[in-house]
Amino acid sequence: MPGIPLGVLDLVPIVSGSNAAEALHRSVDLARQTGRFGYARYWFAEHHLNPGVAGTSPAVLLALTASATTRIRIGSGAVQLGHRTALSTVEEFGLIDALHPGRLDLGLGRSAGRPPQPAPDAAPPFEGLTANGLLIPPRFSFAHLLGHPRVALQQRLLNLPGAHPQDYAEQVADVLALLRGEYRSPEGVAAHAVPGEGADVQVWILGSSGGVSAETAGRGGLRFAANYHVSPASVLEAAEGYRAAFKPSDELDRPYLTVSADVVVAPDDARARELAAGYGPWVRSIRTAEGAIRYPTPQEARRLPWTDADGDLVADRVDTRFVGSARTVADRLERLQEATGADELLITTITHGHAERVDSYRLLAEEWARRG
Repeated sequence: MPGIPLGVLDLVPIVSGSNAAEALHRSVDLARQTGRFGYARYWFAEHHLNPGVAGTSPAVLLALTASATTRIRIGSGAVQLGHRTALSTVEEFGLIDALHPGRLDLGLGRSAGRPPQPAPDAAPPFEGLTANGLLIPPRFSFAHLLGHPRVALQQRLLNLPGAHPQDYAEQVADVLALLRGEYRSPEGVAAHAVPGEGADVQVWILGSSGGVSAETAGRGGLRFAANYHVSPASVLEAAEGYRAAFKPSDELDRPYLTVSADVVVAPDDARARELAAGYGPWVRSIRTAEGAIRYPTPQEARRLPWTDADGDLVADRVDTRFVGSARTVADRLERLQEATGADELLITTITHGHAERVDSYRLLAEEWARRG
């Protein structure tokens, strides 16, 4: 679509028969190639205790990728603030910006929180097809994960004993104050993050609903990323909540939104569906708190046990993944953009083969450019 940039969100997936080192090499190569294809941004997600995901530290990944790329913006999608401090985050990104100025996106996310609960008098959430045909599935409940032993273990290992996450909005405010050189403690003591203070970074907030994250981004006049690929049921709520809360800032005079989507593109629809066969079992492993498995080949995926309950567990994610030829996928991305009013789109693609993953991004970029 005219004027709608595409970006990349990378989890650094480890595929079956491979290892973390190869996954890292593949991600750095993908960043180089998507930069040549015309993608505007390359973001790394943060995940922990997942056998099939090597993206545990966005800052480290960005430092590696910055040296291997030249023009494409690179960033975090997102740094999880629930187990970090504002100072450590600003200092890490300040170090990278010192050597690669003007290319960093600092995406900030929440963690260790409970899923948002709708207000008692809230209208029932929209489900079904939007006017232009975008699927908004029923809401997925994460209640079965609350208190799960593996989830509890992750939080115990990520946090110091007795530590409590800072209020998210306050923590974002501290990040901004440190970047601007305006931080003062409640007692009036100044703190200056060097490097970090004055760093030329774009700050983004990532969120999956119209709650705290969307409100923090809006009230702060910051850029916002809504996660259709993680929580497709609440993407419209997230976009609307952000816009409703938005107040102009020195950074932005109007809301600025990117929306993520899971995508697999191949020369034809049938080939794309084959390449995407491992997605259901991979999502199932995440939603059972097993931790993301190494991404299987289509043949391996078909041999894995699968029940109707498994299908129900991942239906919202599978049904909202955009899989097909470049034309098929671009049509669906246009619907997503129109329904959300996104200023950009953020594409995440996982296939077992690296060449097929690169081709997916290439084919989409070529089709998108033709439409522009």
